[in-house]
Order: sequence, then C-alpha cells, then structure tokens
Amino acid sequence: MARRRGWGGSPPADDAEASRRIIAAAVELIGRTGAEISIADVAESLGVIRQTVYRYFPSADALMTAAAIASVDGFLDRLTAHVTGLRDPATAMIEAIVYTLAEVRRTPHLGILLSSSYSNVHPDSLTSDEAQAFGMTMIRRFDVDWAAHGYDEPDLRELVEYALRTMQSFFLSPGNPQRDDEELRGYLRRWMGTAISAQSTASPR
Repeated sequence: MARRRGWGGSPPADDAEASRRIIAAAVELIGRTGAEISIADVAESLGVIRQTVYRYFPSADALMTAAAIASVDGFLDRLTAHVTGLRDPATAMIEAIVYTLAEVRRTPHLGILLSSSYSNVHPDSLTSDEAQAFGMTMIRRFDVDWAAHGYDEPDLRELVEYALRTMQSFFLSPGNPQRDDEELRGYLRRWMGTAISAQSTASPR
C-alpha cells in the first residue's frame, strides 16, 4: 500500500514511463524554483524515496542533463523563430547568444549544456559531446549559408566551441554592472562580430 501512495497514487506502468515522469518533475521543479535541484527534491515532489530516483538517474548531474535535453527542442524552436531571416553569420550568432543567455537565466536547466556551473565534478562539460551537438544543431537552424561565407565543417565546430565558451563566460560572470541586452549586442558586434565576419575573407585552409 505504501508503494501505491508514491507517484501521486498512480505508479508508472514501466521503466520508460518512470523515467519520463522523473524528468518532467525535475523540469517543473527547476522552472518553479529557478535553482539547482537535488535527487531528494525530485523524490519528494513525486512522493517516492531517493533510491527510486537513483535507480534511473545515478546523480543530480545526470538528472539535470536529462532535464536540459528534454527542454532543448522547445528552446531551439523559439530560438529558430527569433533568428529567422538573419542571413549574416555575425548578426545571427550574436543574436543567438544574447537570446540564449536570456533563456538560460529564465530556465536554469538549459545552463547545464552551456556551463559547468551546476557541478565542479565535470569542468569539461562545456566541450562535451552533448554541448557540441547542441551548438551544431543550433547554428544549422540559422538562415545562414555557412559555406558561402567560407565555413566548412571544422570551421563550424570551432565556431560552436567559441560561441559556447563566450556564453559560458557571460553566464558565470555577467559583469558588474551587468550589460543589458542592447549593450551586450554592441559589445559582441564589436569583438565577436569582427572575428566571425573575417572568415568570409580568410584564405582557405
């Protein structure tokens, strides 16, 4: 009977459903609190013991990653709509960075794909396969003809790394006083925009 009182009185039908419900609870909890969560927080919200959550996610980091991935599609759809029609590489990338930083502040679980601020255990998470895949998926949705501007596959991967490192620096240390979105656009346009635009005139490798 005690087991039935968990999961809101409706236990999952199988492991796949249990995993989905744990992730959904994590996403909802992070969105509501705007803060990092623990396994205990999620277990309490579901009415189960911590060992139940650990059965599916071995650590809070793993659960945060799953929550982030679950949120990525919706974020990418919003980002794509935001940068639609921007065909200049520098303009599109700068606008994407400004928008992404604002979104990460609103939805902290996305931050795990962009920074290691949620954990000191994985300082290389910025250049993880997940982060790189996220970045490549992001820029491939732009209305930018990357090849026409001199970008091949290795160039795009380096650009993604550069963008992720830039976003991480602003996410971890936004500055004092913090730039508003328009000031940040101007700063990025002057320094990052110049570097991105230079690729169009750079000699081939």
